[in-house]
Amino acid sequence: MGDIIIIAVVAVGLFFAARSMRKRVKSGCCGGSVPKAPRKTLDGEKIGEKIITIEGMHCENCKNSVERQINRIDGAAAKVDLKKNIAVVSLSRAVEDAELARAVEQAGFQVVKIEGDVGSCSSI
Repeated sequence: MGDIIIIAVVAVGLFFAARSMRKRVKSGCCGGSVPKAPRKTLDGEKIGEKIITIEGMHCENCKNSVERQINRIDGAAAKVDLKKNIAVVSLSRAVEDAELARAVEQAGFQVVKIEGDVGSCSSI
């Protein structure tokens, strides 16, 4: 009887582990293969900076996905800090918060807040 209980507990644990792993691999996170985002430089002069607080990033693949999506926006260059769960976005033109949020969400993550303004190059 004790063997059956142990086997049942192990089976339940394996089920939840497999489910979690499938979800992460499907989203390209934690073991998926998202290539490192190339460093992007702005074409024009930096006119501002925004800091995006992001929820759900766990690994380098998450970081690369977010940087790649934000860097697709013309006039925006992102550097993601995985430990602080933020993306610092340098801007050479006015970019709406909604456009930045949409890029982060397309990468599969949630925006908590966006701080900063275009036109003020001061650090937040």
